[in-house]
Amino acid sequence: MMKKIEKKTEALIGRYRMIEKNDVVVAGVSGGADSVCLLFVLCALREKLGFQVQVCHVNHLLRGKDADEDEKYVERVCAGLGVPCRVFREDVELFARNGKYSLEEAGRLVRRSAFETMCRENGGTKIATAHHRDDNAETVLLNMARGTGLRGLCGIRPVYGKWIRPLLCLTRQEIEEGLAEEGISWRTDTTNEEDEYTRNRIRHRILPELERQVNAGTSRHLGELAEQAGEIWDYMQEQTDEAWKLCVKELPAVNRLSIEEEPFRTLAPALQKMLIHRCICRAAGRERDIESVHVNKVLDLFLRQTGRRLDLPGRVRALRTYGAVELQRISADAAREEGGKADVDIPESARTGNPPMGEIPLQIPGETYFPETGERILCRFAEQADYISAKEIPQKSYTKLIDYDIIKYSLSARTRQAGDYLTVDSRGNRQKLKSYFINEKVPREEREHKLLIADGRHIVWIPGMRMSSAYQVRKETGKILEIKITKEKNNGRDDQGIDSGRRSGSEDPGAGRKDQQRL
Repeated sequence: MMKKIEKKTEALIGRYRMIEKNDVVVAGVSGGADSVCLLFVLCALREKLGFQVQVCHVNHLLRGKDADEDEKYVERVCAGLGVPCRVFREDVELFARNGKYSLEEAGRLVRRSAFETMCRENGGTKIATAHHRDDNAETVLLNMARGTGLRGLCGIRPVYGKWIRPLLCLTRQEIEEGLAEEGISWRTDTTNEEDEYTRNRIRHRILPELERQVNAGTSRHLGELAEQAGEIWDYMQEQTDEAWKLCVKELPAVNRLSIEEEPFRTLAPALQKMLIHRCICRAAGRERDIESVHVNKVLDLFLRQTGRRLDLPGRVRALRTYGAVELQRISADAAREEGGKADVDIPESARTGNPPMGEIPLQIPGETYFPETGERILCRFAEQADYISAKEIPQKSYTKLIDYDIIKYSLSARTRQAGDYLTVDSRGNRQKLKSYFINEKVPREEREHKLLIADGRHIVWIPGMRMSSAYQVRKETGKILEIKITKEKNNGRDDQGIDSGRRSGSEDPGAGRKDQQRL
């Protein structure tokens, strides 16, 4: 029986090229039947395939004397086979309590850490675990019951980086019968017989019932499904790589990405979701807690108005900009400061879903026509050397240099809305736009039609009057945006800007939009 097991395992190793010549394989051995079988099979193949075997045993300190006996058993077996063995003693219960994990999850994390540590410190090139076909079937069922996508249907992959599972071609019954025939004993973890853990309930109740009442080949069929799903997943990952090149811009700030709408719309729905998931994970710096519900919310953001935003796990913020959706991981300080105030400074259009009358996103760089006042807004990126000239521009001029790096939502040209405000000094003090207009004695009828350059409800600039102190260019400013206002008069141009020599190359109000810089 063991010869048959060795043959099947060798075939699987060869099919997936799990082990190469001169590899050092670190095998996780708990003392149970599965891991003992793994150890004996690897030792039987090591000379033939030309690799070395080392053993990593983790004592979870959960079962007292029984756990200590498991440790001693593994050390004895390794000594008999001439295999180096390293033991890690970890207080899993304390780790679970401190990290707020379940014992099951804590144990998995502790084992993974021990395997990685031994691989790094003892020259390991591969990590072998004893997962078998029944484990894989249980995993697929568990993922399906909890709600999964294609990745969850892949179950336990035969190869994942340096992690390998040589026993995925075997059932639990084959393993135990093979060991028994050879007179090889193993340790039994009594907690595996309890139904406290979800996986144990699937193992003892659900999977056996499916095999008795539905199909005796359930375990095998689930394994085949996982294999097919894995092949599809690998193909989709390759397609996502290509979609990333086509649709995603990595912006200067750390963990900040932009998904460009025009090429994104050409992707198949399944590929759109996979790309979004990858982008969220990249921005968050992790995959944990990123679920399909978050992917669908970002997908829905492409249907929303400019300025809409949502907060995602990992302190990732998604923002609808003109022609794109941006994802960025915000700082912990910013998250704490905003705690529970997701609507602070969000424009009216973001809350209601209806675009305010007369609001037009700025073409950056490029030219935007504002029909309500007949003005054109010309935008270009300036050089850092222009910082000095910014100080020389009069407050009431029609050209301004602003700090582009601190734009919170996106810039738009519009008339006033309820809740608009200005920052009036370097300390961040605010003044309502209504109060500012009253203090400046702006007639009521003029207030309703005054052109404003806005970032959400924060008024960046009232052309011809004043600019918000918050957006002033400083020495440390990285990207400077020059905004210049011109006005049509008598079918010609009455250039109100300081530098009248710079003009947009097109008279078409919509020109430049395809070249717009994504905010």
